[in-house]
Amino acid sequence: MDAIQLGSIRISRFILGTNPISGFSHQSVEMDLRMKRWFTMQRIKKLFREAESLGINTVLARTDHFIMRLFLEYWNEGGGIQWFAQTCPGGGPTELCISNAVEGGAKACHIHGGVMDHLLANGKLDEVPGHIARIREGGLLAGIAGHNPEVFRWAEKNLDVDYYMCSYYNSMRRDQNPEHVHGAKEWFWPQDRETMAELIQTLSKPAVHYKILAAGRNDPAEAFAFAARAMRPGDAVCVGIYHEQSPNMLREDVGLLEKAWRSKAG
Repeated sequence: MDAIQLGSIRISRFILGTNPISGFSHQSVEMDLRMKRWFTMQRIKKLFREAESLGINTVLARTDHFIMRLFLEYWNEGGGIQWFAQTCPGGGPTELCISNAVEGGAKACHIHGGVMDHLLANGKLDEVPGHIARIREGGLLAGIAGHNPEVFRWAEKNLDVDYYMCSYYNSMRRDQNPEHVHGAKEWFWPQDRETMAELIQTLSKPAVHYKILAAGRNDPAEAFAFAARAMRPGDAVCVGIYHEQSPNMLREDVGLLEKAWRSKAG
């Protein structure tokens, strides 16, 4: 597995996402519940072990108590995969989420994309530098996520972070609620993907490309090929896996990324 360097931390170019594990399908309330029922603790840990066997060394997951317990149990059993933490507005204030990341053994923490979009929409982005400082004080790499390209244009002028989490799709309004709303109407417009991919080329920090599959709406081969073309040498991709019907999904997705990356390299 190819890797990138963020500060002193080596990160696999393929990062395992956990939206499916946490029951965020971005499809329907019924699918959300189906994912939660499928992902027992044992199945999650088995998925982590498979990820490690494929060379994936990083999982991106929320700063809630379920995730903290999951990592504690996995590490106690000898697992070595590292946690990149995402604050979660449903789990409490950003300050509490950062504390959870530090106390829970995360290597990095970034501000939730919905929170960043929400702060942008409400003219409150001046809160963010303080959050970044708290993350750094905890000894973690610091970053931000976002769905709205304007978040990153602002960050380039006003923040010093270690990485960006760049969503290919700006799929719902975040002016009223920073958290994802189960069952809310979402849209995945191709032009959003093009806009974010173009913006990433101008950014001064490494980018983790996410929502590249549009929550299962995009053809995987096309999606990984597009992401590989858009990724710079220091970038990575984050993909969640829901493999109830496709047991080899993780291995297949890793293969698609590696094939697309090799093709880009010539």
